[in-house]
Order: sequence, then C-alpha cells, then structure tokens
Amino acid sequence: QVQLVESGGGSVQAGGSLRLSCRAPGSFFSINDMAWYRQAPGKQRELVAKITSGGSTNYADSVKGRFTISRDNAKNTMYLQMNSLKPEDTADYYCNSEVLLISRSRIMAWGQGTQVTVSS
Repeated sequence: QVQLVESGGGSVQAGGSLRLSCRAPGSFFSINDMAWYRQAPGKQRELVAKITSGGSTNYADSVKGRFTISRDNAKNTMYLQMNSLKPEDTADYYCNSEVLLISRSRIMAWGQGTQVTVSS
C-alpha cells in the first residue's frame, strides 16, 4: 500500500494563488501517470489535470490557462500551481498516481486530500 502525501491547501480570496504538492514516499521501480482530482461538496470527483512520466499534460477545460501541473521525477513529487483562483475551484483536492513497485506489481495510489477554499 502506498499513501501519497499532499500539502499546500488553504484559503485564499478570488484571484489568488496556491501551490499543491504531492510526494510518493519510499522506493519504487517507477511512477507512471500522475494526476490531480478534486471533489466539491455534493459533487462527484473530477479530473483536474494529468501528467505522464514523460511530461505530457492535459487539463480540464475549467482550469486551462490558470492551473499548471508539473513533476520532479528525482523527488517523486508532483505539483499543481493554481493561479487566478475562483470560488468554484473550492474543493478537496486529491493526488493520484500509478506506481510500479520494486516487485513489479502495479498499484493506484491516492493522497489523503487537501482542502482548497476560495472566497469571493
């Protein structure tokens, strides 16, 4: 079992910025695709952004041009830079990663979630 470790959530006013981090502790054979999801109260969890091991990215239409996903493979860490935040970005944010263990078993790991609140 791998538990990803998230940090960086908080409360900001509309137009502000936050940077989320997600680290995969331990040693692995490889970490493949990584992604950020979010879940607002009363809504389903949705994909925010995804990044492959090679650095290719894609974004939900609602965050394009405002959010940037990146990763540092040497640190097993992924980031989400969120700019021009809007109240509708308020949600719990979760990181997700496909991890190939030393044993070559493939698992999907999740973070514990970090809260982002944007006030108008």
